[in-house]
Amino acid sequence: MSYAITPPAIPSLPVLGSDLRFPVRRIFCIGRNYAEHAREMGATVDKDTPLFFCKPADAVVTDGADVPYPQATSDLHHEVEMVVALGSGGRDIPVAQAESLVWGYGVGLDLTRRDLQAVAKAKSHPWDVAKAFDHSAPVSALRPASEVHLSADTTLTLTINGEQRQLGKLGDMVHGVAEVIAILSTLFELKAGDLIFTGTPAGVSALKRGDRFHAELAGVAVLEGRVA
Repeated sequence: MSYAITPPAIPSLPVLGSDLRFPVRRIFCIGRNYAEHAREMGATVDKDTPLFFCKPADAVVTDGADVPYPQATSDLHHEVEMVVALGSGGRDIPVAQAESLVWGYGVGLDLTRRDLQAVAKAKSHPWDVAKAFDHSAPVSALRPASEVHLSADTTLTLTINGEQRQLGKLGDMVHGVAEVIAILSTLFELKAGDLIFTGTPAGVSALKRGDRFHAELAGVAVLEGRVA
């Protein structure tokens, strides 16, 4: 097949203990999936109507690369999240089968231009400019699901310049991994290569140039980097 322009490279993530790369197709995110975070943002949790949004696949920042401070904002916020990588997909997937789609797990940052999000909320506009900008999804190397043992007590943490900003447990999620996958599959056809950001605990706050971050999903993945 011939193309009118050179096709862009396929975004991908490293795999722990392997030279293989995981190709990224789409990035789905769920908002307000930790009640304490929803409250700190002045929102309530509607368990029956989860809030979803997307980021472009090429928003991923990988392999410890610096994260450029984005344009058009003076209020960049961090949101640490467990990231689920799908190895298969489908539509209308039952909750009981949903976790069988998971290829691996990692940890990432859902970076947010909070000032632009506030404007969008006030005008009832979509969140795209606040969430789906370039370099808005730093993600760690992935660990295959066969090597991962998660529990309700598994912790998700973020430190900035050595100071802890966020700490949560997976058991605090309003919707667990299987439930998120199942609900998403009623809205989109999920496919291999999809990433799902599963929500952030309380403690989100601003980042500035030069900040160094250390995000960790305990026993699974670590993401370290710097805001440039």
